[in-house]
Amino acid sequence: MAPSFLSFVSLYSIYLRRCFATSGLTAQSIDIDNETTIHLWAPKPDQTAQKQKPALVLLHGFGPSAIWQWRRQVQFFTPYFHVYVPDLVFFGNSTTKSKERSEVFQAVSIAKLMEKLQVKKYHVLGTSYGGFVAYNMAKMCPNKVEKVVIASSGVNMRKADNMALLKRANVVTIEEIMLPETATQLRTLTRLAVSKRLNMIPDFFWNDVVKKTERRKWNFLAD
Repeated sequence: MAPSFLSFVSLYSIYLRRCFATSGLTAQSIDIDNETTIHLWAPKPDQTAQKQKPALVLLHGFGPSAIWQWRRQVQFFTPYFHVYVPDLVFFGNSTTKSKERSEVFQAVSIAKLMEKLQVKKYHVLGTSYGGFVAYNMAKMCPNKVEKVVIASSGVNMRKADNMALLKRANVVTIEEIMLPETATQLRTLTRLAVSKRLNMIPDFFWNDVVKKTERRKWNFLAD
């Protein structure tokens, strides 16, 4: 068992932040209105002024904050795009006092963010849950969103699909899969979401992941 003071999740997060920083992005927090603050990684304003490149917004899936899901894409795309990587509301350090919880609310929030950043046109790439947000952004802002890429996202998912997922996972509620509270529940989620076998990963690592994402979980479920 790893000592209690050693968090592999925290160490990996430091590595990810360094990767984003060396790609030319900086961590920022922006109040988009009186209720909501969005945390994101974005180029410095002087960088966008110096070099004209198209803007690309990367929207993460349900789970940890954005830096956990976009490292390779950020490193690849930053030479060709001004890349913006927000934490969706309730994830990472993005917060709100609003009681809204829908992907439409997420889309409105990211659209407001891009207005605050004075980015008039941009491409959007969304994966999983972020794909729902990207779809709604394109629907709401056709004059601002130029191209949309949706990856691994069930935007046409039916209720029967969710019921089949619960049966495969052998659980009663979707929260047991999407909001794991134990190492066992997180193993179930990864078994359903990842093609590679991860059986050799010890419980203390999974528990560390659960602990580090606990605040996001309760924010999402809060009334």
